[in-house]
Amino acid sequence: MKDFAAIDFETANNERSSVCSVGVVIYRGGMKVDEFYSLIKPEPEYYNYWCTQVHGLSSEDTEDAPIFPDVWKQIEPKIAGLPLIAHNKAFDESCLKAVFRVYQMDYPDYEFHCTCIASRKVWPEGPHNLDIIAARCGYILENHHHALADAEACAAIALQIL
Repeated sequence: MKDFAAIDFETANNERSSVCSVGVVIYRGGMKVDEFYSLIKPEPEYYNYWCTQVHGLSSEDTEDAPIFPDVWKQIEPKIAGLPLIAHNKAFDESCLKAVFRVYQMDYPDYEFHCTCIASRKVWPEGPHNLDIIAARCGYILENHHHALADAEACAAIALQIL
């Protein structure tokens, strides 16, 4: 796959709609052509301890952040016509659908591919964590659980095995 948008969300709490950051990396013809990162005011707007422990974000980071529809208006033209790729698409796709529902936005039924599922086919033995699979593809993930860094790692995997 040479044309795609790798996407990653981080959430503030256990609600899938509580996206608090997004990273997107755009590839066309196998070359990176654009990237996007934004903090997002989560909905519902609270952080649980465990999510903050994972990604380091808290309410202080997103209190002045834009809401999801404003962020998506910036992303949508960048990804138009491209399949979306995520590592563990079940999570990221469900976050996207949930936040679209919360804001009563029409979900355009994006085509999603999963590098985690693909990695299980290529390397049946585990584990299949993003950082481990990225390393197998020659990419060292240095800022794991930062949405843009994770999207970059996902893209590196996609270029190798999708």
